[in-house]
Order: sequence, then C-alpha cells, then structure tokens
Amino acid sequence: MNNHALLISIRPRFAEMIFSGSKTVELRRVCPKLSAGDLALVYVSSPIMELQGAFKVGEVISKSPSALWEKVGKKSGVTRTEIFDYFRGKKLAHAIVIEGYWKLPSPVCLSTLRKRKGGFRPPQNYHYLRNDESSLLTSWVSPQRN
Repeated sequence: MNNHALLISIRPRFAEMIFSGSKTVELRRVCPKLSAGDLALVYVSSPIMELQGAFKVGEVISKSPSALWEKVGKKSGVTRTEIFDYFRGKKLAHAIVIEGYWKLPSPVCLSTLRKRKGGFRPPQNYHYLRNDESSLLTSWVSPQRN
C-alpha cells in the first residue's frame, strides 16, 4: 500500500459481486486519486449500511465510456446499457481494478462505526481517510485476501 486509503460506498448488489470475485473493476464517474497498491475499504450502502471488507487497487483506468466498455465491460458487473447510462454526459469514465479483496469475518454496522471517536459519516461516493481514521478502520479489516 502506498499509504493511501479510501473509504468507498458501494451498493449492495455490486459489493456482493466484488466479494464473490465476479466483479473485478469498480466503475466511477469521478476518479479518486489512487495508485496501484492503495487500499479501498468497502462500505456497503443502504439498506445494508456496513463496513464489509476491502480491496487492493490494481490500477485506475480512465478512458472514454466506449473505450472503457471495450477494455473492462465484462469485468464490471453491469450491462453495456447500464454502463452507458451511468456515464451519460461524461467524456471520461473511470475503472478501479480490484487486484485482491477480502471480507471481514464480522461486518461492522453503521451504529458501531458512529460510536468511534470523532463519529463516522458514510460517504456519498468516497472519501480519503485521514491517518487517525485509517488506523482505526483498517484495524478492522483482515488482510486475508481471496
């Protein structure tokens, strides 16, 4: 890891695919500043609302939506129609390659996350973790990868 950690909010459908290994790229309309080896902690959005695991970033690919579909479409867990709807109006589309993933033995629910010092607010999309946040949240994330 290059000392960067990102807390990323992912819909339950897509988180399930990541942790089953069937989705190996995460699509984003706005590109987070990440490098290969960085850590992305996966917060599963409503109605689940849990920190469920993490993945290691392989690389970040930025291309036109059509070029991105050609390169990673089948690894994204969405249809061609869904990807073009998602990136409508965007000249650049982004994909975070998932190099390795792991799931927590016990997910951490939102109410537990909010009890930690400084509180916790789940991201709408993603946010970078400060050193104090990173230490606490990554302490919950087991490095046993699938």
